[in-house]
Amino acid sequence: TLRIVNLPDFRLAQIMIFAIEEINRSEMLLPNVSIGYQIYDTCSSRMSSMSATMGLMNGPEFAMLVSLFVFYLFFFSQISHTASCECLSNRKDHPSFFRTISSDYHQSRALAYIVKHLGWSWVGAVNSDNDYGNYGMAIFLNTAQKEGICVEYSEKFYRTEPEKLKKVVDTIKKGTTKVIVAFVSFIEMGLLIDQLNILNITGLQIIGVEGWITSKSLITPKSFQVMGGSLGFALRKINLEGFSDYVVKAFWETAFPCTQLKGNSSQYVINCSRYQDLLALKNYNEDVPEQRYSSHVYKAVYAVAHSLHSLLKFLVNNILKYINDNALKKVNFTVKFGDRVWFDRTGAAVAQYEVVNWQQDSDGSLQFKSVGYYDASLPPDQQFVLNTENIIWARGQLKPSSICSESCLPGTRKAAQKGRPVCCYDCIPCAEGEISNETDSNNCKQCPGDLLSNAEKNKCVLKAVEFLSFTEVMGIVLVFFSLFGAGLTVLVAILFYRMRDTPIVKANNSELSFLLLFSLTLCLLCSLTFIGQPNEWSCMLRHTAFGITFVLCISCLLGKTIVVLMAFKATLPGSNVMKWFGPAQQRLSVVAFTLIQVLICVLWLTISPPFPHKNMKYFKEKIILECSLGSTISFWAVLGYIGLLAVLCFILAFLARTLPDNFNEAKFITFSMLIFCAVWITFIPAYVSSPGKFTVAVEIFAILASSFGLLHDPDPVLSEE
Repeated sequence: TLRIVNLPDFRLAQIMIFAIEEINRSEMLLPNVSIGYQIYDTCSSRMSSMSATMGLMNGPEFAMLVSLFVFYLFFFSQISHTASCECLSNRKDHPSFFRTISSDYHQSRALAYIVKHLGWSWVGAVNSDNDYGNYGMAIFLNTAQKEGICVEYSEKFYRTEPEKLKKVVDTIKKGTTKVIVAFVSFIEMGLLIDQLNILNITGLQIIGVEGWITSKSLITPKSFQVMGGSLGFALRKINLEGFSDYVVKAFWETAFPCTQLKGNSSQYVINCSRYQDLLALKNYNEDVPEQRYSSHVYKAVYAVAHSLHSLLKFLVNNILKYINDNALKKVNFTVKFGDRVWFDRTGAAVAQYEVVNWQQDSDGSLQFKSVGYYDASLPPDQQFVLNTENIIWARGQLKPSSICSESCLPGTRKAAQKGRPVCCYDCIPCAEGEISNETDSNNCKQCPGDLLSNAEKNKCVLKAVEFLSFTEVMGIVLVFFSLFGAGLTVLVAILFYRMRDTPIVKANNSELSFLLLFSLTLCLLCSLTFIGQPNEWSCMLRHTAFGITFVLCISCLLGKTIVVLMAFKATLPGSNVMKWFGPAQQRLSVVAFTLIQVLICVLWLTISPPFPHKNMKYFKEKIILECSLGSTISFWAVLGYIGLLAVLCFILAFLARTLPDNFNEAKFITFSMLIFCAVWITFIPAYVSSPGKFTVAVEIFAILASSFGLLHDPDPVLSEE
């Protein structure tokens, strides 16, 4: 007994009949062939569905030929206008299943795209605990993970499980996210809305699917308090040309029993009047404009017709001589409202959705407002369009923010929180020498060696370059003592020159004295090459000039010491040693000692010369610009040779210290060599341990100290003598 008529589903049946009648009137499609239909109501029951299927196969005798034709032709092929579950895409299990609606594979991915497009990375997920919800949610979760979207929770329930529904609502209430993706059917959605209303859980931004987003039974003033501003994907709404007139005619004849007069026929009940009372039937046809499945039913009927049309050539005397199971797979046509109909390798149609938004008009009426679309048939960069300015958000507020953690600013990096999704993280400042110049950077980048991170840690800046400069206090002091010593030495040389004819100057080996004063001046001035910004020439000059001038100076002192010893020996009776160490031999000894140092320096400059070097080893925040030694062995060979001559000079001078007063110059040479050796012995640990420009300062200090040690004030008594 028929008790309740589902008017929307009845309208879909009318769409099917409308399409069949169109095809039967067509002279291009299935000419001279008429198709019919049988309608069974499944009553949303598996048993009723099975009974209807068996009834189709085992109907009256006149229907048996149709059943056999369908069996052999399509192997009981089915075309659905609503079954979108991805589970039906498996051609191994469902080889003859087709659908004019797209698979949920595309809708699930589109859900992730809309979430990402709106800048949400922290969502909740709820789905129906059946194939429709489980398959759809699994695809969404997989796509969300690839798109960097985190899911705080994923809950599911079925309409017959109130305890699970209660758990879902409790999870939503305790959750921190306000954006929820609901992949449920309209029945489960109705139950969920009721529970949210009971607990007064509002302010949620729901993202829905075509299974419920345009269900008029759900959008009520009460549900709008919870669901207002919901977004979701819906099937496109298409008005079929001619269907409205067909429905009006059928509606009129059904609501007011009458028939149109046909010619002179006298068979009629009541003439249809142009004026009838419609108030009692005001809700009868209200769902017609919202029949979003209508076009899919229409396409399904035409797909069957086109597949049959392709098989007409295999019919001989109304008997099928050839079975073609690919007929439906190969259909490719365009319906009158412009849509192209074809099936992909899974038997589904191309994905085409509207994005709808639950809104309230100024008059208080509730509606589904189109705010965008998703069309998989378009190029990738044109498939998804969303007009965010037309969206009314939950409770009429601004677009909600749904993130687990705020974005990490440049200068910081993300550090995942233990035991939580990747969208939940802490922002850790970059370490010294590291930067991040992007928002939400996962790692900090190391600055190149000559660069340093700024205070904000978002940019690498040049490190301060440090060297001993002429303009800084230390440099000025060292330059002063260098020039002062050189000036003092020049004054002594001038004094010697003016007194060159006096006996004391003549007796003091004036030639070696002038050479000594000259080399001593060079020793004092060579310290200037250690000050200022190092370059290739200054690096090679500073150590070689220092080494050669000091050897020249010590060679002169060594010569003078030997002369003193030889002179004392010459005073002894019968001694002729002076002829073996005369002026020529003295000059030759100085040249020989100096040439050895020159040879060491030439080998140094040839094999591995000193060069400018940026030292970033000691300080992270600055660069020490210094001269690298090149060959360390050569450097210590230069110092070692100077030390050898100094020790030799010291020993000889020490041996001559007890000579009579006329030969007391050896005392001063001993004192000078003692200072010289003491300075350079202490120089070694100070040089090794001093960082940066202080290394250079220590070396200059040693040069100046040892040079000043070679200067002494002449004894007035000796001068008078």
